[in-house]
Amino acid sequence: MTDRDALTTYCNRLLAIDNYRDYCPNGLQVAGKRAVTHIVSGVSACQDLLDAAVTQQADMLLVHHGYFWKNTSACLTGIQKRRIQTLLQHDISLLAYHLPLDGHPKLGNNAQLAQHLHWHIDADLPSTCGQAIGKIGRLAQPMQAQALQAQLASTLSHQPLMIANDPEQSVHRIAWCSGAAVDDIHYAIDACVDAFITGEPAERVFHIARETGIVFYAAGHHATERYGVQALGAHLATQFGITHQYIDIPCPI
Repeated sequence: MTDRDALTTYCNRLLAIDNYRDYCPNGLQVAGKRAVTHIVSGVSACQDLLDAAVTQQADMLLVHHGYFWKNTSACLTGIQKRRIQTLLQHDISLLAYHLPLDGHPKLGNNAQLAQHLHWHIDADLPSTCGQAIGKIGRLAQPMQAQALQAQLASTLSHQPLMIANDPEQSVHRIAWCSGAAVDDIHYAIDACVDAFITGEPAERVFHIARETGIVFYAAGHHATERYGVQALGAHLATQFGITHQYIDIPCPI
């Protein structure tokens, strides 16, 4: 077992949370028991994941999307009350990392996407969030736009939306940023890449992609952000000699 606060301090330093201006607090959001032997991880701290953590008798829940976002009410009513109550009743800590878990050069969502899809990373991609959390790089070898769409679908288990003037267009240089980073397409265009991959689409991006000729993929917010918490959880299990279990709660967005 390990100490909750020691583990939190280690994660905070590892992910360099002080370097990020985020929309939510990063780190320990809800304090549970001090002794941690079993961590459950998942993408978002929804009620289904909380209930699964309870069933698995977790001491700590590690997520990418936690609570206390800047535009949400601070009142603990409705589903917010139920979620917090579940954690407190079962003495489960909630550890959440948002932008720091997108941007970490090894464990982050964008670095992990490159690892799972065998992409080469050449540089960081600037972002509208204020930190360069995305990446610029290359495919292992050039392929047609529709072939990359099929690769994304197969690897991420999610059918991506593709906007391409020519589905047979050759794609080699790419930029990507997990989650809801649709407006980072402008930085991708400035980088003169062939394609930009993110999680969610927006109406405006259809016209931007058509008019500039860049290929756009919306590969799923949840689907592009599965890997960071898994990598961090596995790292913590090795570092502290505890157990880690990732639980995927399906989400079509």
